[in-house]
Amino acid sequence: MVLLEKALAKITLSLDVLHKREDGFHEVEMIMTTVDLADRIELYPLKQKRIEVTADNQYVPNDERNLAYKAADLLKRTYQIDTGVGINIQKHIPVSAGLGGGSSDAAAVLRALNRLWALDLNKEELAALGASIGSDVPFCVYSTTALAKGRGEKLSMLPAPPPCWVILAKPNIGVSTRTIFPQLNLANIVHPNTRDVVKAIKKKDFPSLSRQVGNVLETVTLNQYPEAKRIKEKMIQYGASGVSMSGSGPTIFGLVEHRSKAHRIYNGLRGFCHEVKLVRLLGHE
Repeated sequence: MVLLEKALAKITLSLDVLHKREDGFHEVEMIMTTVDLADRIELYPLKQKRIEVTADNQYVPNDERNLAYKAADLLKRTYQIDTGVGINIQKHIPVSAGLGGGSSDAAAVLRALNRLWALDLNKEELAALGASIGSDVPFCVYSTTALAKGRGEKLSMLPAPPPCWVILAKPNIGVSTRTIFPQLNLANIVHPNTRDVVKAIKKKDFPSLSRQVGNVLETVTLNQYPEAKRIKEKMIQYGASGVSMSGSGPTIFGLVEHRSKAHRIYNGLRGFCHEVKLVRLLGHE
């Protein structure tokens, strides 16, 4: 028996950092949603008690460093499961891109193993388990649209944003979140207006949403990686309505209301950007 599960990519419509916490993490306020770009996860039972991970991407580890492996190991230990599991990851979400690929893979494994091992856990329980794997895993368990606070694990669900096209452009570099946050100068950032982003989403107001998108981590990533900054400038020049960086980057996204315009921008960016994708905004299960 093989179980299939989709792991959706996410983008951050708004990312604010409020202060550094006593535990060393940063207090964040993010609005995250999903796009129709997904990894494909296959799970199958093993008679042996081990966890086996394979992936079709050389940059994805196949051992305990992999978040999907950690998710399976956590459930196995927590609920004393005697059998093993094989996990095959077919990557479509770019790696180290700010699109939550690893976290979404882990969340997909939690959802699928919940069925395979008949654990009967609800999403709230799976999200609580996922928080110990990574800050974005709880959101990825739900894979809808949400306001995230704390380290990113405290979620308030929102309706889906106004439907539109999303252009994702990633330069040929990878960025690690843990290297970006320590470089952020909290005294010298312009905070996005999270409340207005929420209002725009609830009203399905595309022009307002496009004006309000923002990400304080751009001050670090775009300065460190000028190729990402050039992509953002080009996307704005080509006419995308809401342009921002997703997560800690380096992927830049642009929101576009009409398909014909989205295709023109997509084709314009393909000439000088390593990886460009044209997808739809989802924001719901």
